[in-house]
Amino acid sequence: LLNEYLIMGELSLDGSIKPVNGMLPIALMAKNISKKKLLVPEANAKEAGIVKELKVFPVNSLYEVIEFLDKKISIEPVSVDLGEIFKLSKNNQIDFAEVKGQENAKRALEVAAAGSHNVIMIGPPGSGKTMLARRIPTILPSLTLEESIEITKLYSISNLLPTDVPLVTERPFRSPHHTISNVGLIGGGRMPKPGEISLAHNGVLFLDELPEFSRSALESLRQPLEDGIVTISRSLSSVSYTSSFMLIASLNPCPCGFYGDPVKVCTCSSSQIVKYRSKISGPLLDRIDIHIEVPRVNCREVMEKDSVENSSIIRERVERARKIQRERYDEDGIFCNAQMTKKQIKKYCNIDDNAKNLLYKAMEKLNLSTRAYDRILKVARTIADLELSEKIEISHLSEAIQYRSLDRKLWLY
Repeated sequence: LLNEYLIMGELSLDGSIKPVNGMLPIALMAKNISKKKLLVPEANAKEAGIVKELKVFPVNSLYEVIEFLDKKISIEPVSVDLGEIFKLSKNNQIDFAEVKGQENAKRALEVAAAGSHNVIMIGPPGSGKTMLARRIPTILPSLTLEESIEITKLYSISNLLPTDVPLVTERPFRSPHHTISNVGLIGGGRMPKPGEISLAHNGVLFLDELPEFSRSALESLRQPLEDGIVTISRSLSSVSYTSSFMLIASLNPCPCGFYGDPVKVCTCSSSQIVKYRSKISGPLLDRIDIHIEVPRVNCREVMEKDSVENSSIIRERVERARKIQRERYDEDGIFCNAQMTKKQIKKYCNIDDNAKNLLYKAMEKLNLSTRAYDRILKVARTIADLELSEKIEISHLSEAIQYRSLDRKLWLY
């Protein structure tokens, strides 16, 4: 009889069964080892019930478990309506239409969302960098069930899953403070737990005031940004967590924030500016596909009506481009342009001789690395997808090159 069951919960001294973290991963493991029935704490029942192949019975005490297994009482298995859970997702309370001006930045963020590209924004205080970043989830495609389960597993083991919500149905938006430790950002601890980069899986990690983060914390992002996974090693074991996220970073051009501003005078010395910018290494910047300058918005733009395009209109174009990418990479094991390997870039990012000449000139002028070369082609492929073009045209490549402007402006001060 017990061979069919997996029984899980925290047993208290009084015989009651308390909920545990990580119930969804446990339920998935039960399915993989051919268990058909689960006895779990009542508070965990809906979470386990997401795995449709299992019968999940909620229990509150050890006495109840014994009575049920002796067939002296009956317990109804839980029923979870996934369609209803997704319907209950809250509507976005914010919208891109609320952002005044910044049309170039909005376009760049649309491209980023369409290909899941990493972004860095630079501009003076009050130019709208944070406002733009917080609206990116409103233009990202809706979560698939598979993506939702991946996120829910991470939130479950981190004890961040609300008791009344068994499934995460919206893309995460994580915005840690710049004082966060390496462990808090990457994950770890005596009993390793996911960090912010894993809690942002399939969503957005927003690092505001990027140079204020410690240099070691920023450098620790390099491997997860490249691989989409982070491995935490301990003396006796290691654990890996998925961390495929969109990085959105923002910074001021200098400590006071007004270097190059046409209105306010910068009060920083050259050495202060160099020290401030040196927190962001070249290799880290190489891993960020799109660089956006966000200038001060003038009074006329602020007083004008809201932008014509709202988030839902932009989202339609993004979802259309993502659909093209899913179909293109159906046999490649990836789902968006940002995930392309060198082999896939060579296969899907062909450009003609005129475009090649333009790219070579840009590489020389901006002194770009080979990694930046790949990033430009990935972004150009995304722009072509947004324009429903099978071929990467020279106009697509020109726009992609434009998004590498900070390679020169940040480091050649």
